[in-house]
Amino acid sequence: MLNLNTINKKITTMQQHFDTLKKSRQLTLKVINGLTIEQLNKIPEGFKNNIVWNVAHLVVTQQLLCYKLAGLDCLVSDEMIANFQKGTAPTDTISEPEFETIKEQFLQLPTKLKEDYSTNMFKNYSEYKTSVDVTLNSIEDGIIFNLYHEGIHLGIILQLVKFV
Repeated sequence: MLNLNTINKKITTMQQHFDTLKKSRQLTLKVINGLTIEQLNKIPEGFKNNIVWNVAHLVVTQQLLCYKLAGLDCLVSDEMIANFQKGTAPTDTISEPEFETIKEQFLQLPTKLKEDYSTNMFKNYSEYKTSVDVTLNSIEDGIIFNLYHEGIHLGIILQLVKFV
């Protein structure tokens, strides 16, 4: 049985993870601030995707790792999931208005995740083995793994910025 100290420690730790996600996403947008939509859509030689795809992919992956694995509806469209999930690559150019919508989701969905987490919404979480052989067994595992995934893609975005 969990005691009050254990529960408070878990809440504090999860708060730190939510803060890290928020700050990571703010940093990502700061890094790409000032780039044109053409630069954001450019796929440099040697790369298989672009900055727009990476940002949208982060939105989609967070939804899949947290909501879908908990048996809940994702808060993004099925079309967005189909276009930006793992294993996809850019097929179309994204317009500036479309990218503004993606950026809004990028910033707002972590807040919604935090709110939903605080209501204990993620009770039924399906075990999932990631492509890097990490097994996720709980929403907490999904949130923590998502941070790792976000860091990988921030690194990719930093590399893409150099070539666009």
